[in-house]
Amino acid sequence: MQLTHDAHQANIQAKELIVLCDHIHSPANQGALFRLADAFGVKELIFVGNPLDMRSSRLKRTARSMQEHIPYSQHESGITIIERYTKEGYQCIALEVTATSIALSKAAITANKILLLLGNEQHGVSQELIDAVDLTVHIPMYGRNSSMNVAQAAAIALHHISL
Repeated sequence: MQLTHDAHQANIQAKELIVLCDHIHSPANQGALFRLADAFGVKELIFVGNPLDMRSSRLKRTARSMQEHIPYSQHESGITIIERYTKEGYQCIALEVTATSIALSKAAITANKILLLLGNEQHGVSQELIDAVDLTVHIPMYGRNSSMNVAQAAAIALHHISL
């Protein structure tokens, strides 16, 4: 029998996860990230460079009210955020296909405190931020396309990191 939302018992996230969103524009993607943050026990969503429109009906519909429960902040500089969390002992990981990125399934993600960087829908994570992180990982893809929707990619990465 399928459980109702009221009967569902949340698990406790063993890792401290924070997600840094680098210039993510789409209200649908922003909303989906709030919902994913709830699903994977993300401590905070940090949006850089793009102001959120919390009145957006698309964001609200996709978030399913999680924007009211997940802590979030908006900042101008992603570098400042990476520096702060590095000092606090977080492993900073960019999810991006690069010449030196490692397949997510083969990456050494051992820390219990992780800052995951997600990139813009068209341009990905900025090079400035890629250069500042500890590790760059990608999701191996078997089709012709080299990328997927940022929310879908975030779901895969958060699931893998949460294991």
